[in-house]
Amino acid sequence: MSEYGRTAEVEYSYSEAIEKTKEVLADHGFGVLSEIEVSEKLREKLDVEFDDYMILGACNPEKAYQGLQEEKELGLLLPCNVIVYRQDGKTFVSAIKASKALEVAGNENLEPIAEEVEKDLEKVINEVKQ
Repeated sequence: MSEYGRTAEVEYSYSEAIEKTKEVLADHGFGVLSEIEVSEKLREKLDVEFDDYMILGACNPEKAYQGLQEEKELGLLLPCNVIVYRQDGKTFVSAIKASKALEVAGNENLEPIAEEVEKDLEKVINEVKQ
C-alpha cells in the first residue's frame, strides 16, 4: 500500500465498514465533516463505473485548534482523510499518516500534533480491523 497512509482489510461489507469507521472515529474524538461518495460522483460527472469508494473528512477539533494556532494556513491540509473502498471483492479502510501530510507545512511545531493524530488514526484503523 502507500507510504502516506495506513490501510487494513476489514471483514465488513462496504456500507458496514463506513458505519463502523465513523463509530470508531467518534470514539477517538473525531467528527466526520464531509462524506464524498467518489464512485457516485464519477458516475454522475464522467459516466464511468468505479469501485465503491468513500472519502470521510475526519477532524479532531482539539488537535485542529492546536494546529491552527501554530499555523493559520494549516486549514489547507485539513481535514484528515479516511477512505473506505472495495477492490477485488475485498473491503479496505485507510487513514492518512498525518506526519506525512504535515511535512508539507515545514513547521516543526506541528510535528507533535501530527504524531498524536497519526497514533489516534492508527488506533482507529486497528479497531475497525478487529
